[in-house]
Amino acid sequence: MALLVELDPNAEQEARAAFLWYLERSERAAAAFESEIERAVGEAPTTYPVIEGALHRYLLDRFPYALLYTVQLARILVVAVAHQHRRPGYWKHR
Repeated sequence: MALLVELDPNAEQEARAAFLWYLERSERAAAAFESEIERAVGEAPTTYPVIEGALHRYLLDRFPYALLYTVQLARILVVAVAHQHRRPGYWKHR
């Protein structure tokens, strides 16, 4: 059974802001960013390293972003779509 993927409202806002930033520069880049986010949440969630407590980190291949998420009983909760070079650890309070 596939787990439901949910984005914390903050993570959703971060993903949207990054998408719009790429869109202002290139439709191709924005589409590639969106595609990579979709691929990331669809892959096996427990294969990526735990970095803090039960928080996993998935590094995007082509973009300087990481998805930080927890695997719960029936869902994956993405708590941050974090730029890897800005404000390290800002998402820890979520």
